[in-house]
Amino acid sequence: MSKRLLITGGAGFIGSNLAAHFIKKKYRVTVLDNLSRQGSKANLTWLKSSGFFEFINGDIRKFPQLHGAVRRQDIIFHLAGQVAVTSSVEDPRNDFDINALGTFNLLEAVRKNKSKAIVIFSSTNKVYGGMDNLPIIEKEGNYLYRDYPFGIAENFGLDFHSPYGCSKGAADQYVRDYSRIYDLPTVVFRQSCIYGPRQFGVEDQGWVAWFIIAIILGKPLTIYGDGKQVRDVLYIDDLVKLFETAVNKIGQARGEVFNVGGGSSNILSVWSGFGPILEELFRKKIKVKFSQWRPGDQKVYISDISKVNTILGWKPEIRVRVGVEKLYKWIKENKTLFK
Repeated sequence: MSKRLLITGGAGFIGSNLAAHFIKKKYRVTVLDNLSRQGSKANLTWLKSSGFFEFINGDIRKFPQLHGAVRRQDIIFHLAGQVAVTSSVEDPRNDFDINALGTFNLLEAVRKNKSKAIVIFSSTNKVYGGMDNLPIIEKEGNYLYRDYPFGIAENFGLDFHSPYGCSKGAADQYVRDYSRIYDLPTVVFRQSCIYGPRQFGVEDQGWVAWFIIAIILGKPLTIYGDGKQVRDVLYIDDLVKLFETAVNKIGQARGEVFNVGGGSSNILSVWSGFGPILEELFRKKIKVKFSQWRPGDQKVYISDISKVNTILGWKPEIRVRVGVEKLYKWIKENKTLFK
């Protein structure tokens, strides 16, 4: 019998791509989502073309719904969450209820069901805080770490910063500890910048997609800071493969925390590097407005992905230029979704 798989936030960007992948592999997929995110209804409609799955219009803040949803599941991908730092500052209670309490509800639902379901949680690099004390150098229009050429590893000190960092950080540690205390097969992915099709980016979250969407729709584009900020970026197909790898190698992955991103070989600066790529794709000069730095914005974040490579044998395959072009083509072909 095919395995049962639950995806919380399964109508979101990452969730819908994951769901489509496993539906095609004949898993018995259940998608739980409250459809509050922009694009989630469009993603749900698209998913129906991938094959049969069960949909629960549910909310991770409601424990009884989760308790029923996790019953008899073999694998749970916990992706539902409040995703923007700016929104967490505006409404920290809502951010806490979704990210911290919602994750605790999921873990308790698994524990009280006496389930041994694999639980893989999408955490964030924001658990490392602003990293303001790290020496930064500038090279070829990009900010880079002076002393960490391969990026930040999992043993870097935690420093939850912003309500979002606190709520995701608390959830991150609960997921990790439920493996130690209750012997649940949990895995934490501290994800960097993920991008790709089905991403309905907005100004404060999903910046790679947002820049392309804004240009196509003729919306103003604002660069906060000087545009030399660097992130490691990971194309969605590579992340989906990692989720599947973690399931298949759960003996090695359980109880572990992994930094997940494009790594030092797949970095992109917000404008000094991204701008020329976009101008080449759009074949025109793109006007942008520069504004003040946003609070807590890191000049650099690059994941050291050597641990996940060593333990699970995974590394990104899709290079930045190729991935950006794939996303550009998808948005261009589906621009009616963004109007």
